Amino acid sequence: MPEVTPRPDALPLCAAGELVERGQALLFDVLLWGQPARAFALRYEGRVVAYINRCAHVPVEMDWQPGEFLDIDKRWIVCSIHGASYEPLGGHCVAGPCGRGRLMPVDVHEAAGRVYWYPSRDVRPVIFDEPAAPFSPA
Repeated sequence: MPEVTPRPDALPLCAAGELVERGQALLFDVLLWGQPARAFALRYEGRVVAYINRCAHVPVEMDWQPGEFLDIDKRWIVCSIHGASYEPLGGHCVAGPCGRGRLMPVDVHEAAGRVYWYPSRDVRPVIFDEPAAPFSPA
């Protein structure tokens, strides 16, 4: 049974009902190692999983249309560029040029009808309303 209360460091992502089983993923912006990146969350076998939108083979975004990651049978996450295939629940490569690679997970949690994500040392939130540094003429 899912935990009812999210941890204090939880960042809201969406209503749980927005992620339909094996449906379109929700894209969201993060900072990966301090650089802008995109992540995605999807529901698979009743669980919400999230990963950085970056193939383990070549660091390119994988969706063939925005939010579309699963193959035609809705069984594997597939990189639209090189065809690398990953198992959705763990992100491990199962076929293609990704070798023994794995998608980079983003910690997500469902609680009280919402989906939350959690920052880590490598994956941080993008702060859009951060004040600009004051201008100082040289």
